[in-house]
Amino acid sequence: MAEGREERVTGGVRPTRATEIVQELEQDILNGVLRPGDRLDERQLGERFGLSRTPVREALLHLAAVGLAESEPRRGTVVAEITLPVLIEMFEVMVEIEALCARFAARRMVPARLAEIETRHAEAQEFVAAEDADGFYRANVKFHEAIYAASQNGYLERQALTLSRRLSPFRRLQLRRPRRLATSNREHGEIIAALAAADPDEAAAVMRRHVSVQGEGLVDLFRMFSGSG
Repeated sequence: MAEGREERVTGGVRPTRATEIVQELEQDILNGVLRPGDRLDERQLGERFGLSRTPVREALLHLAAVGLAESEPRRGTVVAEITLPVLIEMFEVMVEIEALCARFAARRMVPARLAEIETRHAEAQEFVAAEDADGFYRANVKFHEAIYAASQNGYLERQALTLSRRLSPFRRLQLRRPRRLATSNREHGEIIAALAAADPDEAAAVMRRHVSVQGEGLVDLFRMFSGSG
């Protein structure tokens, strides 16, 4: 997917143009600039971003994969409707999947896996002082994916990756809330402490709190952007 392909640069990674298009269109959709049913025309988007249709098409495929766009007969790709009940349901499941990953990871942790998780945490910390939400988000994805892998349950890891990517626009959005980067970074430290202590119950509990906070915050953001509540 577009989100996974990044160019290496000094001090981190630079998203591809397709990824940048995805992020801009996500913001337009979540902020109400693009409304449900609006057509996402490849030619018009190519002109807007000054690109050929190939990266634009790649971006639209990603938006469809995470549920922000859908194909309609005779209309092509359009903005999908985002409903609050479905969003809440997805986060309820994500909370439990992430907690189970943390539980298994604490039970089955090996030094190399823990070192990988700590490295991803250190990378994320670099973006907190700079208040770089996009940089922190990319590092945050790698942090959570390292925990999925540490669960040593391939099926669970695949389910976690699938739902995490489905929720990626909303998880990115919530990091723009005031002080959320510092809070999320602190919670990552608490998760690592539980993993290092090989405490499955505590690891599951702190991960559940961590992801639940995201879900509750996103409900507030959704209400604000949709004008409801």
